[in-house]
Amino acid sequence: MLFMIAGLVMVVAAIAWAVLGVHALLLGRMPGQWLPGLVRQPRLWGAGALLMLVSWNLGSPSLLVVGIGIVALGHVAKPTR
Repeated sequence: MLFMIAGLVMVVAAIAWAVLGVHALLLGRMPGQWLPGLVRQPRLWGAGALLMLVSWNLGSPSLLVVGIGIVALGHVAKPTR
């Protein structure tokens, strides 16, 4: 029963992460009040978030590390405008 609940929480978290990633990648902005202040490059952040989900589905730790790096770059890279 506990594993079932943990699995459901993981699925809900993955769906929320995917929604945030697609929103950031397609619209170029972060939803909410505090996320736009944390992320400087939303499209880069969204691409990294989606790459992290793909790596989880494929079971590839190297893709996960690349996705984490891209998400981190989305936080620290200065906007080009």
